[in-house]
Amino acid sequence: MFGLEKKDASLLILVAVLTIFAPFILNPFPDGSALAQFNAGYPDLMQRFVIFGIFAIGFNILFGLTGYLSFGHAAFLGIGSYAAVWMFKLLSMNVIPAIILAVIMSGLFALLIGYISLRRSGIYFSILTLAFAQMMFALAYSVLTPITGGETGLQLALDDPRILSMASSTDGNIPVPSLFGMEMRDSTQLTVGAWKFTFNVGYYFCSVIMLVAFYIAIRIFRSPFGLMLRAVKSNQQRLNYTGLNPRPYTLAAFVISGMYAGLAGALMASMDPLAGAERMFWTASGEVVLMTILGGAGTLIGPVLGAGAIKYMENILSKINGDILHTWFAFLPDGLEDFIVTIIYPFIGKGWHLTLGIIFMLVVIFLPGGLVEGGQRIMQKLRGKSADTDSAKTEPAE
Repeated sequence: MFGLEKKDASLLILVAVLTIFAPFILNPFPDGSALAQFNAGYPDLMQRFVIFGIFAIGFNILFGLTGYLSFGHAAFLGIGSYAAVWMFKLLSMNVIPAIILAVIMSGLFALLIGYISLRRSGIYFSILTLAFAQMMFALAYSVLTPITGGETGLQLALDDPRILSMASSTDGNIPVPSLFGMEMRDSTQLTVGAWKFTFNVGYYFCSVIMLVAFYIAIRIFRSPFGLMLRAVKSNQQRLNYTGLNPRPYTLAAFVISGMYAGLAGALMASMDPLAGAERMFWTASGEVVLMTILGGAGTLIGPVLGAGAIKYMENILSKINGDILHTWFAFLPDGLEDFIVTIIYPFIGKGWHLTLGIIFMLVVIFLPGGLVEGGQRIMQKLRGKSADTDSAKTEPAE
């Protein structure tokens, strides 16, 4: 299927099914119930799942295959956002030209930064990418204010030229990003009993882009180019002794990874036409590292799982407060209720980073392969139990 082996095709189909039915899967609890707090099936969060999944997939092509750890990939995320917003301001509100420009610009910057940074490896490469990202953050935040908007960010305005579309909508407001007439914010709701499911144009557009990006990543992983990148990660010195120069391959991986980040930045701007320097800060680069390691570096679906897990905690756990906890444990005696709330409270709300840190530590210590390894272990145990049960049934009675 699509030139993929059976296992990879099954994985692609699985990801497609999960993204298509995400509004149902992420809204398991009825509205108004105590557990509705854990529902994540609303457009803004689902878009973040998909967009940061693309970001992590691209980062995994560099880090997972070559072992080169970049601490500056958020620079390309920011470049993609700025390029997309400028395209909205100058040309059209159609998202396709914005995405194309963003991918091209991020690829060019990745070529320049990668060419210099890949002269070193290991920690020196990581520090170089971090330095470049911080320099670009400083430029965007202050020096290039006429281009980037400085600390307020780059935003759309009514006096923008938009030479291929209307400068304003029919009601006199700033137009919104669209795809040949379909606005990214358009949504349709389906009510089934106590459940409400939202189907958003922007989310499904991002989902299609992610599936294409995921398919390309599979082809890269299974190609001779991917095997060469694995050889670089395995033993670059031995590769040099064979007479092969690894730098063109690592540079290509760096550029591809940067283009993925630019694509994610363009999609962020397409969902919310605003670009700010904070998207280029080093913490954003660290976040994609956490996503990849948490999900499973070097695996195909791992970065997507890691991105979803972190964005879920960021947007769901951070909203839980003391009042919600008291509501959940109101059935307990007052003293016990207050004690449990006091114990749990530091791990939710503003303290959700503490929960993330604990989970990340446990994964690194006990599951070096990330969430993917955890899933594989569970499947092995289930298959082992199933095999034991089948053998017990087939044993002849004495």
